[in-house]
Amino acid sequence: MSTTERPRILVVGGGYVGLYAARRILKKMRYGEATVTVVDPRSYMTYQPFLPEAAAGSISPRHVVVPLRRVLPKAEVLTGRVTTIDQDRKVANIQPLVGEAYELPFDYLVVALGAVSRTFPIPGLAENGIGMKGIEEAIGLRNHVLEQLDKADSTTDEDIRRKALTFVFVGGGFAGAETIGEVEDMARDAAKYYPNVKREDMRFVLVDAADKILPEVGPKLGQWGLEHLQKRGVEVYLSTSMDSCIDGHVVLKNGLEVDSNTIVWTAGVKPNPALARFGLPLGPRGHVDTAPTLQVQGTEYIWAAGDNAQVPDLAVGEGAWCPPNAQHALRQAKVLGDNVISGMRGFPQREYKHANKGAVAGLGLHKGVAMIVFGKTKIKLKGRLAWYMHRGYHGMAMPTFNRKIRVFADWTLGMFLKREVVSLGAMENPREEFYEAAAPVSAAAAAKQAEKAKAS
Repeated sequence: MSTTERPRILVVGGGYVGLYAARRILKKMRYGEATVTVVDPRSYMTYQPFLPEAAAGSISPRHVVVPLRRVLPKAEVLTGRVTTIDQDRKVANIQPLVGEAYELPFDYLVVALGAVSRTFPIPGLAENGIGMKGIEEAIGLRNHVLEQLDKADSTTDEDIRRKALTFVFVGGGFAGAETIGEVEDMARDAAKYYPNVKREDMRFVLVDAADKILPEVGPKLGQWGLEHLQKRGVEVYLSTSMDSCIDGHVVLKNGLEVDSNTIVWTAGVKPNPALARFGLPLGPRGHVDTAPTLQVQGTEYIWAAGDNAQVPDLAVGEGAWCPPNAQHALRQAKVLGDNVISGMRGFPQREYKHANKGAVAGLGLHKGVAMIVFGKTKIKLKGRLAWYMHRGYHGMAMPTFNRKIRVFADWTLGMFLKREVVSLGAMENPREEFYEAAAPVSAAAAAKQAEKAKAS
């Protein structure tokens, strides 16, 4: 930590907004004008739109994350959490990964904590559910699904086999539809290498409380996406929800009951609950209430943007808020960075305004939907062309030239080489094998030591 006399700009969160805002500030700042400090529990930023492809093995998991220290060499990057903020004293309480908590003074504050999975008090969900908010979960899901195929191929017990080959996904928005599309694709490919497992033996179930899926791309494309998944053998249950999933026994509101080892939860997000401890004005759903300039209402030195902020959508009009997506996060971060510099130098703030450019979604290899907005014209695409749009847009939006190249290299290799279908399930407990080998030896040594002590 530098104990500098320079003003400190504290960026809480190293996600999309935190990373891009910090980069923008560092780029626009004069030498020695301020210290930029970024605090996040992880030392990397995750590009979340690529999590479904990472789960399916189309992109290497390492290429979906951007190391903060490498991208922000002129910033202080602290691995830990900001637990509380004292606005009167302008001090943040930092809890590092290890060691005692300490106070960090700041002059300007950027709140970019992002969102967490929105869950409900469903019995069994905490014990059996798999989220899709981080790269660890995407890798875990991939290993888990392939492990289920291993189990099903190796057992003679029909109940175990059926439970292993049933995959339940809750949530039909972008995250849910894209993840089930990619995972179904991967499982279909992987089944070719299992003599006792066919795609017909698997059961994929998609559940959503709404009456449609993929609402972001509009009703027509959403309906096409629904019919497309159904043609691939995915059972879709709309206007229903999950009542319980104790021990993998899934009970739906509509009366359907299935046993499954794989329950993936993608039913929306909510602002990070840590915001409640920051003493900031919050909107009705827990977002930080900001002005169009991205300044937190009632303050002149605090800014917020992205999934944890309630930003007025000036392009739509009165009462509208910007949706939580990468398209807005990227652009908000740039305006936020400029406004922090302006605020530091005493210049006026600029308002954030961006008209929606559309949305793209991939549903597996060569399958997707896209709605592109040019002025008042909406172009709707589906199938392979939409999938190219999805890859092109997100490939270009991926932060840093290094990661763009790696992602496009993964895709290029995927055109010529078959998909990897190896499960590295042992990664979940990498020390288990060593422990089994060392524990008996350690126990014998301890017993011998005890005998010696008795004898003496």
